[in-house]
Amino acid sequence: MRSRLRGVYMKNYISIVLLVSLSLIILGAAFAGMSYSFIARERTEDMLASARSVGGMLRAYARDSDTGLEGINIRALLSWSSGLTGFHLIVTDAQGVVVNCSDQNPDCGHMGRTVPSGAVMSVNRSGSYTGHSDLGGVLASKRFVAAVALPAGPIQGCVFVSDYAGKTRGTWGSLAQIFIVAAIVVVILSFFIAYIVTRKLTRPIKEMSDAARSYTKGDFTPRVQDVGGDDEVSELAESFNAMADSLERSERSHRELIANVSHELKTPMTTIAGFADGLIDGTIPKEREEEYLKVISSETKRLSRLVRGMLDMSQLQSVTPMELMSRSFDLLEVVCQSLLSLEQKITSRDLDVETVLPEEPVFVTGDGDAIAQVVHNLLDNAAKFADPGTNITLKLWRSEGRAYVSVANRGETISKDELPLIFERFHKTDRSRSQDRDGVGLGLYIVKTILDSHDSHIYVSSRDGLTTFVFDLKLAKVKNTTE
Repeated sequence: MRSRLRGVYMKNYISIVLLVSLSLIILGAAFAGMSYSFIARERTEDMLASARSVGGMLRAYARDSDTGLEGINIRALLSWSSGLTGFHLIVTDAQGVVVNCSDQNPDCGHMGRTVPSGAVMSVNRSGSYTGHSDLGGVLASKRFVAAVALPAGPIQGCVFVSDYAGKTRGTWGSLAQIFIVAAIVVVILSFFIAYIVTRKLTRPIKEMSDAARSYTKGDFTPRVQDVGGDDEVSELAESFNAMADSLERSERSHRELIANVSHELKTPMTTIAGFADGLIDGTIPKEREEEYLKVISSETKRLSRLVRGMLDMSQLQSVTPMELMSRSFDLLEVVCQSLLSLEQKITSRDLDVETVLPEEPVFVTGDGDAIAQVVHNLLDNAAKFADPGTNITLKLWRSEGRAYVSVANRGETISKDELPLIFERFHKTDRSRSQDRDGVGLGLYIVKTILDSHDSHIYVSSRDGLTTFVFDLKLAKVKNTTE
Protein backbone atom coordinates (compact mmCIF):
# COMPACT_ATOMS: atom_id res chain seq x y z
CA MET A 1 0.00 0.00 0.00
CA ARG A 2 2.80 2.42 0.84
CA SER A 3 4.43 1.79 -2.53
CA ARG A 4 1.09 2.57 -4.14
CA LEU A 5 0.87 5.81 -2.20
CA ARG A 6 4.39 6.70 -3.23
CA GLY A 7 3.33 5.94 -6.80
CA VAL A 8 0.35 8.28 -6.48
CA TYR A 9 2.61 10.95 -4.99
CA MET A 10 5.20 10.65 -7.77
CA LYS A 11 2.55 10.52 -10.49
CA ASN A 12 0.94 13.71 -9.24
CA TYR A 13 4.31 15.38 -8.72
CA ILE A 14 5.64 14.45 -12.17
CA SER A 15 2.31 15.37 -13.82
CA ILE A 16 2.37 18.86 -12.33
CA VAL A 17 6.03 19.41 -13.24
CA LEU A 18 5.51 18.11 -16.79
CA LEU A 19 2.42 20.27 -17.21
CA VAL A 20 4.30 23.38 -16.10
CA SER A 21 7.31 22.53 -18.27
CA LEU A 22 5.17 21.78 -21.32
CA SER A 23 3.27 25.03 -20.80
CA LEU A 24 6.54 26.95 -20.64
CA ILE A 25 7.86 25.25 -23.80
CA ILE A 26 4.69 26.11 -25.73
CA LEU A 27 4.67 29.63 -24.30
CA GLY A 28 8.37 30.01 -25.10
CA ALA A 29 7.90 28.89 -28.70
CA ALA A 30 5.00 31.27 -29.15
CA PHE A 31 6.95 34.07 -27.46
CA ALA A 32 10.01 33.45 -29.64
CA GLY A 33 8.06 33.58 -32.87
CA MET A 34 5.88 36.54 -31.94
CA SER A 35 8.68 38.58 -30.37
CA TYR A 36 11.04 38.03 -33.33
CA SER A 37 8.31 39.00 -35.79
CA PHE A 38 7.45 42.04 -33.71
CA ILE A 39 11.08 43.20 -33.46
CA ALA A 40 11.68 42.62 -37.18
CA ARG A 41 8.50 44.49 -38.05
CA GLU A 42 9.42 47.39 -35.80
CA ARG A 43 12.94 47.48 -37.27
CA THR A 44 11.51 47.49 -40.79
CA GLU A 45 9.14 50.34 -39.94
CA ASP A 46 12.07 52.34 -38.57
CA MET A 47 14.05 51.65 -41.73
CA LEU A 48 11.17 52.78 -43.94
CA ALA A 49 10.79 55.93 -41.86
CA SER A 50 14.54 56.63 -42.23
CA ALA A 51 14.35 56.05 -45.98
CA ARG A 52 11.44 58.53 -46.31
CA SER A 53 13.31 61.07 -44.20
CA VAL A 54 16.44 60.78 -46.37
CA GLY A 55 14.35 61.01 -49.53
CA GLY A 56 12.64 64.12 -48.20
CA MET A 57 15.99 65.76 -47.37
CA LEU A 58 17.40 64.98 -50.79
CA ARG A 59 14.37 66.48 -52.48
CA ALA A 60 14.57 69.59 -50.29
CA TYR A 61 18.28 70.08 -51.04
CA ALA A 62 17.70 69.55 -54.75
CA ARG A 63 14.87 72.07 -54.83
CA ASP A 64 16.82 74.75 -52.95
CA SER A 65 20.07 74.28 -54.94
CA ASP A 66 20.48 76.01 -58.24
CA THR A 67 22.54 73.12 -59.58
CA GLY A 68 20.32 70.33 -58.20
CA LEU A 69 22.10 67.48 -56.51
CA GLU A 70 25.42 68.21 -58.22
CA GLY A 71 26.20 70.95 -55.77
CA ILE A 72 25.39 68.84 -52.74
CA ASN A 73 27.72 66.47 -50.96
CA ILE A 74 25.20 63.62 -50.97
CA ARG A 75 27.68 61.12 -49.52
CA ALA A 76 28.26 63.39 -46.50
CA LEU A 77 24.49 63.77 -46.03
CA LEU A 78 23.94 60.01 -46.26
CA SER A 79 26.89 59.33 -43.94
CA TRP A 80 25.50 61.78 -41.41
CA SER A 81 22.04 60.12 -41.57
CA SER A 82 23.60 56.65 -41.27
CA GLY A 83 25.49 57.69 -38.15
CA LEU A 84 22.30 59.12 -36.70
CA THR A 85 20.08 56.08 -37.39
CA GLY A 86 22.60 53.24 -37.49
CA PHE A 87 21.33 52.08 -40.89
CA HIS A 88 23.30 51.72 -44.14
CA LEU A 89 21.94 53.90 -46.97
CA ILE A 90 22.08 53.49 -50.76
CA VAL A 91 20.62 55.78 -53.40
CA THR A 92 19.82 54.48 -56.91
CA ASP A 93 18.51 56.08 -60.03
CA ALA A 94 15.23 55.15 -61.66
CA GLN A 95 16.81 52.05 -63.24
CA GLY A 96 18.23 50.76 -59.95
CA VAL A 97 21.86 51.75 -60.55
CA VAL A 98 23.64 52.78 -57.35
CA VAL A 99 24.59 56.45 -57.57
CA ASN A 100 25.61 57.01 -53.95
CA CYS A 101 25.84 55.43 -50.49
CA SER A 102 26.56 56.28 -46.89
CA ASP A 103 30.08 54.80 -46.87
CA GLN A 104 32.71 57.47 -46.30
CA ASN A 105 35.16 55.64 -48.53
CA PRO A 106 34.55 56.52 -52.19
CA ASP A 107 35.96 53.14 -53.20
CA CYS A 108 33.28 51.22 -51.31
CA GLY A 109 32.44 49.09 -54.32
CA HIS A 110 28.72 49.98 -54.38
CA MET A 111 28.88 52.67 -57.03
CA GLY A 112 27.61 51.61 -60.44
CA ARG A 113 26.17 48.30 -59.17
CA THR A 114 22.57 47.53 -60.04
CA VAL A 115 20.00 46.31 -57.53
CA PRO A 116 17.54 43.57 -58.60
CA SER A 117 14.80 44.83 -60.88
CA GLY A 118 12.17 43.18 -58.70
CA ALA A 119 13.01 45.51 -55.82
CA VAL A 120 12.81 48.57 -58.10
CA MET A 121 9.53 47.38 -59.59
CA SER A 122 8.10 46.86 -56.09
CA VAL A 123 9.07 50.39 -55.15
CA ASN A 124 7.56 51.83 -58.35
CA ARG A 125 4.40 49.79 -57.95
CA SER A 126 3.63 50.16 -54.21
CA GLY A 127 5.95 52.95 -53.16
CA SER A 128 8.06 50.74 -50.86
CA TYR A 129 9.96 47.49 -50.61
CA THR A 130 10.95 45.29 -47.64
CA GLY A 131 12.83 42.05 -47.51
CA HIS A 132 15.86 40.09 -46.37
CA SER A 133 18.37 40.24 -49.23
CA ASP A 134 21.88 41.19 -50.38
CA LEU A 135 20.33 43.17 -53.29
CA GLY A 136 21.92 40.99 -55.94
CA GLY A 137 25.41 41.22 -54.46
CA VAL A 138 25.35 44.98 -53.88
CA LEU A 139 25.53 44.26 -50.13
CA ALA A 140 28.25 42.07 -48.70
CA SER A 141 25.70 39.81 -46.93
CA LYS A 142 22.01 39.36 -46.55
CA ARG A 143 20.42 42.04 -44.45
CA PHE A 144 17.03 43.48 -43.61
CA VAL A 145 16.28 45.89 -46.47
CA ALA A 146 13.66 48.61 -46.86
CA ALA A 147 13.29 51.00 -49.80
CA VAL A 148 11.09 53.90 -50.84
CA ALA A 149 10.86 55.99 -53.99
CA LEU A 150 12.39 59.44 -53.99
CA PRO A 151 9.62 62.02 -53.87
CA ALA A 152 8.52 63.28 -57.27
CA GLY A 153 10.47 66.34 -58.28
CA PRO A 154 13.77 67.19 -59.83
CA ILE A 155 15.27 63.77 -58.98
CA GLN A 156 14.12 60.23 -59.66
CA GLY A 157 15.19 56.96 -58.07
CA CYS A 158 15.08 54.98 -54.81
CA VAL A 159 16.53 55.09 -51.33
CA PHE A 160 17.52 51.68 -49.91
CA VAL A 161 18.08 51.30 -46.17
CA SER A 162 19.67 48.11 -44.78
CA ASP A 163 20.53 46.79 -41.36
CA TYR A 164 22.42 43.76 -40.15
CA ALA A 165 20.12 40.92 -39.14
CA GLY A 166 22.44 40.32 -36.21
CA LYS A 167 21.22 43.51 -34.57
CA THR A 168 17.63 42.29 -34.65
CA ARG A 169 18.66 38.87 -33.43
CA GLY A 170 20.70 40.52 -30.69
CA THR A 171 17.69 42.47 -29.43
CA TRP A 172 15.56 39.38 -29.67
CA GLY A 173 18.28 37.35 -27.91
CA SER A 174 18.27 39.78 -24.98
CA LEU A 175 14.53 39.33 -24.59
CA ALA A 176 14.94 35.57 -24.95
CA GLN A 177 17.53 35.54 -22.17
CA ILE A 178 15.15 37.38 -19.88
CA PHE A 179 12.42 34.87 -20.75
CA ILE A 180 14.72 31.88 -20.20
CA VAL A 181 15.80 33.18 -16.79
CA ALA A 182 12.17 33.77 -15.84
CA ALA A 183 11.23 30.29 -17.13
CA ILE A 184 13.98 28.66 -15.06
CA VAL A 185 12.76 30.50 -11.96
CA VAL A 186 9.18 29.41 -12.70
CA VAL A 187 10.25 25.78 -13.18
CA ILE A 188 12.17 25.78 -9.90
CA LEU A 189 9.20 27.33 -8.12
CA SER A 190 6.88 24.79 -9.77
CA PHE A 191 9.06 21.96 -8.46
CA PHE A 192 8.83 23.38 -4.96
CA ILE A 193 5.12 24.19 -5.12
CA ALA A 194 4.30 20.84 -6.74
CA TYR A 195 6.19 19.10 -3.94
CA ILE A 196 4.24 20.95 -1.26
CA VAL A 197 0.84 20.63 -2.97
CA THR A 198 1.26 16.96 -3.85
CA ARG A 199 2.50 16.14 -0.38
CA LYS A 200 -0.45 17.98 1.14
CA LEU A 201 -2.88 16.11 -1.14
CA THR A 202 -1.43 12.67 -0.49
CA ARG A 203 -0.82 13.04 3.27
CA PRO A 204 -4.53 12.55 4.18
CA ILE A 205 -4.69 9.55 1.85
CA LYS A 206 -1.66 8.00 3.52
CA GLU A 207 -3.14 8.69 6.96
CA MET A 208 -6.42 7.09 5.87
CA SER A 209 -4.51 4.06 4.60
CA ASP A 210 -2.64 3.68 7.91
CA ALA A 211 -5.85 4.22 9.89
CA ALA A 212 -7.71 1.62 7.80
CA ARG A 213 -5.02 -0.94 8.59
CA SER A 214 -5.46 -0.16 12.29
CA TYR A 215 -9.24 -0.59 11.97
CA THR A 216 -8.76 -4.08 10.54
CA LYS A 217 -6.89 -4.92 13.75
CA GLY A 218 -9.69 -3.60 15.95
CA ASP A 219 -8.06 -0.27 16.86
CA PHE A 220 -10.49 2.52 15.95
CA THR A 221 -8.60 5.40 17.62
CA PRO A 222 -6.49 6.74 14.67
CA ARG A 223 -7.91 9.77 12.87
CA VAL A 224 -6.86 11.82 9.85
CA GLN A 225 -5.22 15.01 11.14
CA ASP A 226 -5.16 18.49 9.59
CA VAL A 227 -8.42 18.19 7.63
CA GLY A 228 -8.94 21.95 7.44
CA GLY A 229 -10.06 23.34 4.10
CA ASP A 230 -13.02 23.03 1.77
CA ASP A 231 -11.66 20.89 -1.07
CA GLU A 232 -12.66 17.34 -1.97
CA VAL A 233 -9.72 15.73 -0.13
CA SER A 234 -10.66 17.59 3.08
CA GLU A 235 -14.28 16.49 2.69
CA LEU A 236 -13.10 12.91 2.16
CA ALA A 237 -10.92 13.12 5.29
CA GLU A 238 -13.81 14.54 7.33
CA SER A 239 -16.13 11.80 6.06
CA PHE A 240 -13.47 9.21 6.89
CA ASN A 241 -13.16 10.56 10.43
CA ALA A 242 -16.96 10.56 10.77
CA MET A 243 -17.01 6.94 9.59
CA ALA A 244 -14.27 6.10 12.11
CA ASP A 245 -16.29 7.76 14.90
CA SER A 246 -19.33 5.74 13.87
CA LEU A 247 -17.33 2.51 13.77
CA GLU A 248 -15.81 3.25 17.16
CA ARG A 249 -19.22 3.99 18.67
CA SER A 250 -20.64 0.87 17.06
CA GLU A 251 -17.78 -1.26 18.35
CA ARG A 252 -18.05 0.25 21.82
CA SER A 253 -21.82 -0.23 21.77
CA HIS A 254 -21.37 -3.81 20.60
CA ARG A 255 -18.95 -4.58 23.42
CA GLU A 256 -21.17 -2.88 25.97
CA LEU A 257 -24.15 -4.81 24.66
CA ILE A 258 -22.35 -8.11 24.99
CA ALA A 259 -21.16 -7.20 28.47
CA ASN A 260 -24.60 -6.00 29.56
CA VAL A 261 -26.45 -8.95 28.05
CA SER A 262 -23.96 -11.34 29.64
CA HIS A 263 -24.49 -9.66 32.98
CA GLU A 264 -28.26 -9.56 32.66
CA LEU A 265 -28.43 -13.20 31.55
CA LYS A 266 -25.99 -14.41 34.16
CA THR A 267 -28.08 -13.45 37.21
CA PRO A 268 -31.39 -15.18 36.30
CA MET A 269 -29.61 -18.19 34.79
CA THR A 270 -27.51 -18.62 37.94
CA THR A 271 -30.68 -18.38 40.06
CA ILE A 272 -32.57 -20.86 37.88
CA ALA A 273 -29.64 -23.31 37.77
CA GLY A 274 -29.03 -23.06 41.54
CA PHE A 275 -32.64 -23.59 42.52
CA ALA A 276 -33.12 -26.36 39.93
CA ASP A 277 -30.05 -28.19 41.28
CA GLY A 278 -31.39 -27.73 44.83
CA LEU A 279 -34.71 -29.27 43.84
CA ILE A 280 -32.99 -32.18 42.11
CA ASP A 281 -30.50 -33.10 44.84
CA GLY A 282 -33.00 -32.55 47.65
CA THR A 283 -31.22 -29.61 49.23
CA ILE A 284 -34.48 -27.63 49.14
CA PRO A 285 -37.13 -29.10 51.50
CA LYS A 286 -40.27 -30.50 49.95
CA GLU A 287 -42.49 -27.97 51.71
CA ARG A 288 -40.58 -25.08 50.01
CA GLU A 289 -40.42 -26.54 46.52
CA GLU A 290 -43.42 -24.52 45.29
CA GLU A 291 -41.85 -21.29 46.56
CA TYR A 292 -38.62 -21.92 44.65
CA LEU A 293 -40.48 -23.10 41.57
CA LYS A 294 -42.22 -19.72 41.52
CA VAL A 295 -38.82 -18.03 41.67
CA ILE A 296 -37.62 -20.17 38.76
CA SER A 297 -40.77 -19.29 36.82
CA SER A 298 -40.27 -15.56 37.54
CA GLU A 299 -36.65 -15.64 36.43
CA THR A 300 -37.61 -17.59 33.30
CA LYS A 301 -40.20 -14.93 32.41
CA ARG A 302 -37.55 -12.27 33.04
CA LEU A 303 -35.24 -14.03 30.59
CA SER A 304 -38.08 -14.16 28.09
CA ARG A 305 -38.68 -10.41 28.44
CA LEU A 306 -34.97 -9.74 27.97
CA VAL A 307 -34.82 -11.83 24.79
CA ARG A 308 -38.02 -10.20 23.49
CA GLY A 309 -36.58 -6.74 24.16
CA MET A 310 -33.42 -7.63 22.26
CA LEU A 311 -35.50 -8.90 19.35
CA ASP A 312 -37.55 -5.69 19.38
CA MET A 313 -34.36 -3.63 19.18
CA SER A 314 -33.06 -5.73 16.31
CA GLN A 315 -36.33 -5.36 14.44
CA LEU A 316 -36.37 -1.59 14.96
CA GLN A 317 -32.84 -1.20 13.65
CA SER A 318 -33.66 -3.17 10.48
CA VAL A 319 -36.29 -0.66 9.28
CA THR A 320 -35.02 2.40 7.41
CA PRO A 321 -36.26 5.90 8.37
CA MET A 322 -37.51 6.37 4.79
CA GLU A 323 -39.84 3.39 5.17
CA LEU A 324 -41.17 4.68 8.48
CA MET A 325 -41.78 8.23 7.24
CA SER A 326 -43.73 6.97 4.22
CA ARG A 327 -46.55 5.79 6.53
CA SER A 328 -49.13 7.69 8.57
CA PHE A 329 -51.61 6.88 11.34
CA ASP A 330 -54.00 8.45 13.86
CA LEU A 331 -51.94 9.25 16.96
CA LEU A 332 -55.08 9.94 19.03
CA GLU A 333 -56.30 6.40 18.43
CA VAL A 334 -52.92 4.92 19.37
CA VAL A 335 -52.82 6.94 22.62
CA CYS A 336 -56.33 5.88 23.60
CA GLN A 337 -55.70 2.18 22.86
CA SER A 338 -52.45 2.22 24.87
CA LEU A 339 -54.26 3.80 27.80
CA LEU A 340 -57.01 1.17 27.68
CA SER A 341 -54.46 -1.67 27.58
CA LEU A 342 -52.97 -0.46 30.89
CA GLU A 343 -56.29 0.25 32.60
CA GLN A 344 -56.05 -2.77 34.91
CA LYS A 345 -52.51 -1.96 36.07
CA ILE A 346 -53.41 1.69 36.65
CA THR A 347 -56.50 0.74 38.62
CA SER A 348 -54.61 -1.84 40.71
CA ARG A 349 -52.27 0.91 41.95
CA ASP A 350 -55.18 3.18 42.85
CA LEU A 351 -54.20 5.77 40.26
CA ASP A 352 -56.36 8.27 38.39
CA VAL A 353 -55.73 9.38 34.79
CA GLU A 354 -56.18 12.97 33.76
CA THR A 355 -56.35 13.35 29.96
CA VAL A 356 -56.18 16.43 27.75
CA LEU A 357 -56.90 15.09 24.27
CA PRO A 358 -58.30 16.70 21.10
CA GLU A 359 -61.65 15.61 19.69
CA GLU A 360 -60.42 15.36 16.09
CA PRO A 361 -57.97 12.68 14.83
CA VAL A 362 -54.30 13.64 14.79
CA PHE A 363 -52.57 12.07 11.78
CA VAL A 364 -48.78 11.83 11.96
CA THR A 365 -46.08 10.15 9.87
CA GLY A 366 -44.44 6.97 11.13
CA ASP A 367 -45.15 3.40 12.16
CA GLY A 368 -48.27 3.13 14.31
CA ASP A 369 -47.26 -0.09 16.05
CA ALA A 370 -43.84 1.29 17.00
CA ILE A 371 -45.31 4.53 18.39
CA ALA A 372 -47.92 2.46 20.27
CA GLN A 373 -44.99 0.72 21.98
CA VAL A 374 -43.53 4.14 22.86
CA VAL A 375 -46.77 5.34 24.45
CA HIS A 376 -47.28 1.98 26.20
CA ASN A 377 -43.78 2.01 27.69
CA LEU A 378 -44.12 5.60 28.92
CA LEU A 379 -47.55 4.96 30.47
CA ASP A 380 -46.30 1.68 31.99
CA ASN A 381 -43.33 3.48 33.55
CA ALA A 382 -45.61 6.24 34.84
CA ALA A 383 -47.95 3.71 36.45
CA LYS A 384 -45.03 1.70 37.84
CA PHE A 385 -43.30 4.60 39.60
CA ALA A 386 -46.26 6.83 40.52
CA ASP A 387 -47.15 7.11 44.19
CA PRO A 388 -50.42 5.24 44.96
CA GLY A 389 -53.46 7.50 44.95
CA THR A 390 -51.90 10.12 42.64
CA ASN A 391 -52.71 11.12 39.06
CA ILE A 392 -51.14 10.28 35.72
CA THR A 393 -51.52 13.14 33.24
CA LEU A 394 -51.73 12.31 29.52
CA LYS A 395 -51.83 15.13 26.96
CA LEU A 396 -51.85 15.35 23.15
CA TRP A 397 -51.67 18.59 21.14
CA ARG A 398 -50.52 20.11 17.84
CA SER A 399 -48.04 22.95 17.35
CA GLU A 400 -46.12 24.28 14.31
CA GLY A 401 -46.47 21.20 12.13
CA ARG A 402 -45.79 18.64 14.85
CA ALA A 403 -47.84 16.62 17.35
CA TYR A 404 -46.75 16.40 20.98
CA VAL A 405 -47.53 13.72 23.58
CA SER A 406 -46.88 14.30 27.28
CA VAL A 407 -46.97 11.67 30.06
CA ALA A 408 -46.49 12.87 33.67
CA ASN A 409 -46.70 11.21 37.07
CA ARG A 410 -46.01 12.08 40.70
CA GLY A 411 -43.50 10.02 42.62
CA GLU A 412 -39.86 10.03 43.59
CA THR A 413 -37.80 12.72 41.80
CA ILE A 414 -35.10 11.48 39.42
CA SER A 415 -31.78 13.10 40.27
CA LYS A 416 -30.06 15.41 37.77
CA ASP A 417 -27.17 12.95 37.49
CA GLU A 418 -29.54 10.12 36.52
CA LEU A 419 -31.62 12.05 33.93
CA PRO A 420 -29.05 11.88 31.08
CA LEU A 421 -28.63 8.12 31.62
CA ILE A 422 -32.20 6.86 31.75
CA PHE A 423 -32.37 6.20 27.98
CA GLU A 424 -29.25 4.02 27.97
CA ARG A 425 -29.42 0.29 27.43
CA PHE A 426 -29.90 -1.77 30.64
CA HIS A 427 -29.64 1.36 32.81
CA LYS A 428 -31.78 1.23 35.95
CA THR A 429 -31.99 4.06 38.45
CA ASP A 430 -31.81 3.46 42.17
CA ARG A 431 -35.58 3.79 42.53
CA SER A 432 -36.21 1.34 39.67
CA ARG A 433 -33.91 -1.22 41.27
CA SER A 434 -36.03 -1.12 44.39
CA GLN A 435 -39.46 -0.85 42.72
CA ASP A 436 -39.04 -2.66 39.37
CA ARG A 437 -37.46 -6.02 40.01
CA ASP A 438 -39.10 -7.54 36.92
CA GLY A 439 -37.70 -4.97 34.46
CA VAL A 440 -34.63 -5.49 32.29
CA GLY A 441 -33.70 -1.84 31.66
CA LEU A 442 -34.67 -1.77 27.97
CA GLY A 443 -38.02 0.08 28.02
CA LEU A 444 -36.80 3.66 27.72
CA TYR A 445 -33.92 2.61 25.46
CA ILE A 446 -36.48 1.14 23.04
CA VAL A 447 -38.52 4.35 23.30
CA LYS A 448 -35.47 6.45 22.38
CA THR A 449 -34.51 4.10 19.53
CA ILE A 450 -38.00 4.22 18.00
CA LEU A 451 -38.21 8.02 18.21
CA ASP A 452 -34.70 8.45 16.77
CA SER A 453 -35.73 6.37 13.77
CA HIS A 454 -38.73 8.70 13.32
CA ASP A 455 -36.49 11.80 13.42
CA SER A 456 -38.30 12.78 16.62
CA HIS A 457 -37.18 13.95 20.05
CA ILE A 458 -38.05 13.06 23.60
CA TYR A 459 -37.57 15.32 26.61
CA VAL A 460 -37.71 14.44 30.29
CA SER A 461 -37.86 16.62 33.38
CA SER A 462 -38.17 15.66 37.05
CA ARG A 463 -38.50 18.15 39.87
CA ASP A 464 -40.46 18.33 43.11
CA GLY A 465 -41.77 14.80 42.60
CA LEU A 466 -43.26 15.51 39.14
CA THR A 467 -41.67 13.54 36.29
CA THR A 468 -42.73 14.41 32.73
CA PHE A 469 -41.86 12.77 29.41
CA VAL A 470 -42.69 14.66 26.17
CA PHE A 471 -42.08 13.46 22.61
CA ASP A 472 -43.03 14.88 19.22
CA LEU A 473 -43.93 13.52 15.77
CA LYS A 474 -44.30 15.19 12.37
CA LEU A 475 -47.90 15.82 11.31
CA ALA A 476 -48.92 13.98 8.15
CA LYS A 477 -49.86 16.01 5.07
CA VAL A 478 -52.34 13.41 3.89
CA LYS A 479 -54.66 11.58 6.22
CA ASN A 480 -53.67 8.04 5.27
CA THR A 481 -53.87 5.24 7.79
CA THR A 482 -51.37 2.41 7.68
CA GLU A 483 -51.97 -1.25 7.78
